[in-house]
Amino acid sequence: MTIYFGYDKQQVIQALRYHFISKKEIRLMIILVNVFAIMSIVLYATKKVGPGPFLIGSLLWIVLMVSFWFLLPWLVYRRNVTFRHSFRMHFRTEQFELEHENGSRPWYYKALSFYMESPNFFHLYFDSRSFLLVPKTADMGGSDVSELRKILSDNVKKK
Repeated sequence: MTIYFGYDKQQVIQALRYHFISKKEIRLMIILVNVFAIMSIVLYATKKVGPGPFLIGSLLWIVLMVSFWFLLPWLVYRRNVTFRHSFRMHFRTEQFELEHENGSRPWYYKALSFYMESPNFFHLYFDSRSFLLVPKTADMGGSDVSELRKILSDNVKKK
């Protein structure tokens, strides 16, 4: 199976949000900050504490949400020139290959630790920080997304 694709900025930024939010440590931090913010609201409403903890909780929540929802995805997109190029990917029985106008790079499926699916992409992870985004809207030359999903599920474990 061969697919051809480029990246759409808004879809990539949304996929990067999924990447960040899928991290256990980030989810835990979001939960803890939300619990702290809720507790500070309750304690402020019952006059147990002054406005300081309430304002700190609110500020922490705002900073956390802005950084993980807007700032980090935008910074990663801006730094990575890969998202501005077009690619061709070949999925074969033993390996897959990513091709660009400057060259190509094959990988065996066992090089991938897992894959994740978001609304617009397949996230192919080499480790917890290195991954490829494969758009579901790619030109698949007569094939469809379900065929690519089957190839990935047969060769790589799903998160």
